[in-house]
Amino acid sequence: MATAEEADRPADSDGVGADSADTNRETDTRTNTGAQTDPETETETETETDPKTGTTTADDRYTRKQCVLITGCSSGIGRATALAFLQRDWQVVATARNTDDIAELAEAGCTTLELDVTDPEQVARAVEQTVEIGGAIDCLVNNAGYAQTGPLEDVSTADLHRQFDVNVYGPHRLTRAALPHMRAQGEGRIINVSSVVGRISVPGMGSYAGSKHALEAMTDSLRAEVEGFDIQVTLIEPGPVQTNFSERLDEELPEDERTPAYETLYELLDEAELIGSGAGGPFASEPKDVAAAILDAASTPEPPARYPVGPIAQYGVYARFLPDRLRDAAYGLIQRLV
Repeated sequence: MATAEEADRPADSDGVGADSADTNRETDTRTNTGAQTDPETETETETETDPKTGTTTADDRYTRKQCVLITGCSSGIGRATALAFLQRDWQVVATARNTDDIAELAEAGCTTLELDVTDPEQVARAVEQTVEIGGAIDCLVNNAGYAQTGPLEDVSTADLHRQFDVNVYGPHRLTRAALPHMRAQGEGRIINVSSVVGRISVPGMGSYAGSKHALEAMTDSLRAEVEGFDIQVTLIEPGPVQTNFSERLDEELPEDERTPAYETLYELLDEAELIGSGAGGPFASEPKDVAAAILDAASTPEPPARYPVGPIAQYGVYARFLPDRLRDAAYGLIQRLV
């Protein structure tokens, strides 16, 4: 399965939130920063700045580039997404835990920032810097994540906690930090990169699937909660994406930590490339395919709630409607064939 960028800090129970609203004010607290000209109509439009968030509001979109903040840009989907937005003339703020890993994106024209999504202070700083750089945060792409693979018996509670810290709490921290700015702007986009296993679980992927199921549920709730603020919320659900899956499996669960009873399951995971889960697999999508879906979600006036990407993602959506016993029997048959 596709991964973006793994964070290795322990979870922090503190999220990043907005300052509480001043309930005693009944007047508009935004300050006028002057008139600007709409290049299409040659008429002047007023731009305003919210003093609490520092976000430029009103019709300034005619005089500045759209600005996107993307997490997990060191490789794969994140890198391809940053380049795709850049080609569409967006102001791109690309992040990674180590900015050396995204030096090429800086050379291409992106603004690069250090960001570990498990660090609340870094999250708050990245969002504020994005607003300073672009005048607003028009789109947030929560892409950073990784896949903790292996049977659940072999996954420690600490590893499971780390999986959720990156894949679930990370997007939650960033969303909380970005929403006050988007409300002040009067619009925004939040795009969460999930996975087909966020819709249907498979053996050996319980930790990863659990985190993506949680992300999907939170995203569905968020979409309804912010609809009235003209903030669009979308899920991207890739199937297998070309990447070094088997190498990551060895990193996450080395041979000496594997329970022998699950040897067949590990063999199935190791051979995942044969069914399209790794580099060169016949059913694997390329990172640019996922990036195209993300860009569409950021640009379409009314994007769909979900974008399944790739044939396995498309079939996986329908597979969840099969009876549980039939799905389990299919998994058992696959393991016997390995």
